Amino acid sequence: MKRRIGYILFVLILINGFSVFSQGYNIKTTIEGIKDTSIILGYYFNKQIFVKDTVETNADSKAVFKGDEPLNGGIYIIYLPDKSFFDVLISDDQDFSIETKDGDLVNSQKITGATESEAFLEYQQFLKKKQNEAKELQKELQKYKKGTKEYDKVLNKLKNIKSEVDKKMDEIIAAHPDTFLAHFLQSTKEIEIPDFNISDTVANKDSVLKIKQYQYYVDHYFDNINLNDERLLRTPVFTDKLERYFTKILVQQPDTLINHADEIINSTSDPKMKKYLIQYLFNMATESKIMGMDKMVVYMAEKYYLSGMADWADSTFLTELRERVAKMKPNLIGNTAPDLKLVSPEGQYYRLSEVRAPITILVFWEPNCGHCKKEIPKLKELVWDKYNKDGVKIFAVYTQVDTKPWNEFIEKHDLYEWINVYDPYNQSGFRFLYDIYSTPTIYVLDKNKKIIGKRIGVEQLPGFIDYQLKKND
Repeated sequence: MKRRIGYILFVLILINGFSVFSQGYNIKTTIEGIKDTSIILGYYFNKQIFVKDTVETNADSKAVFKGDEPLNGGIYIIYLPDKSFFDVLISDDQDFSIETKDGDLVNSQKITGATESEAFLEYQQFLKKKQNEAKELQKELQKYKKGTKEYDKVLNKLKNIKSEVDKKMDEIIAAHPDTFLAHFLQSTKEIEIPDFNISDTVANKDSVLKIKQYQYYVDHYFDNINLNDERLLRTPVFTDKLERYFTKILVQQPDTLINHADEIINSTSDPKMKKYLIQYLFNMATESKIMGMDKMVVYMAEKYYLSGMADWADSTFLTELRERVAKMKPNLIGNTAPDLKLVSPEGQYYRLSEVRAPITILVFWEPNCGHCKKEIPKLKELVWDKYNKDGVKIFAVYTQVDTKPWNEFIEKHDLYEWINVYDPYNQSGFRFLYDIYSTPTIYVLDKNKKIIGKRIGVEQLPGFIDYQLKKND
């Protein structure tokens, strides 16, 4: 009998365990005025909205979003046929009801059965009310002249509204500690910069203050964001904040961005968050138009992908990335330019490393390229004609082997004073060493043949050269 009871208990545990782990989502909606039509359940991710489910409302405006697997927590959106929508916070409780009216989706809304979702709705309704009050005060503010008593009175009312919203948020966070709701609301807060007391005896007091404020802001930017809660990825806030930090707040210099990329990636122990941060920052560097950001691409590729850390990346991607990195590494800004020994149309050999010049423009081109036909004459006009008196040299590499069109172009545009060279037997490996996949491609080298600029447009070269020459004086 004891064995029989033990068996029954074991079966009950299995059944109960299965029902817990297989529980999906069951979101019942009643949207008055939306009948016999489709409504969509979507979610935010990486500044986009993705569709999760679509259902049909019946004649009573009712519909149920239902699935066997639980939804990943996040801020979801219910989208209606008239293009109106409202946000719903979805956390652990996923069997609940939503009732609302078309045309007044937030204020008339009621949620039952999901504590965090209800509290988020409460905050939304409070926020909407205060936004309407603030809008009216903004209109009133425009009636008065800045600095008058009336103006200051209205301005104080606006400040009070902000204080009320902040207080409400803090109350909800305190009432729901360590929840996704608390983490999300906290993530929307801006960092408060403390007052720094700078002595009047300090030179450039205002500049010192601004530097301290900036450094504090940079160091504490993510204080309000729980980087171990991957549910924040499915909100309209996280990626915006991440993008702002790396493209607007930080100095757009590869080493700076690399250091802060490592810092934020190491700040999370959540695998999904870490994966997202690695992918996002790698893609950001790859897509960047900032000169020299290929250094960050190489760094991220080697540390996080080619090291094996990015176990989600398939072998084809990794093979292509390894080949790409091999082409990018030799010509990163700051490296000494790989040496080239090439021959002129007259058969004379020239070494790039032996060119004596304060600045050397290294250009890869060919006369049948439509872009080269415009840019190479412009390079002569804007750079050679203006800077050859300053000792600037142009080391022009013809990328093909048929010399006839090359010589004709040199003669037509009077490029004889350049160091015109090519590689008739493809022995130098210049395409690999300088990652030449299109023409014209321009590098700028200093007097020691260190790469100081790359892939610069001809029209940007004069300003760049002026700066470098002035810096060398």
